[in-house]
Amino acid sequence: MDSDKIKGKAKELAGKAKETLGDAIDNHEMEAEGKAQQAAGNAKDAVRSVTD
Repeated sequence: MDSDKIKGKAKELAGKAKETLGDAIDNHEMEAEGKAQQAAGNAKDAVRSVTD
């Protein structure tokens, strides 16, 4: 596992945590930021998979 894949997965997991917390405290902005962060992490993984 290379560093780009690790960074992508870390970003995805952080986004999931932020989304969950936003949902729990009814903060829609935080929830949306978490979803966007997850998407960015997934995109980084997808790009890395294609270039491998």
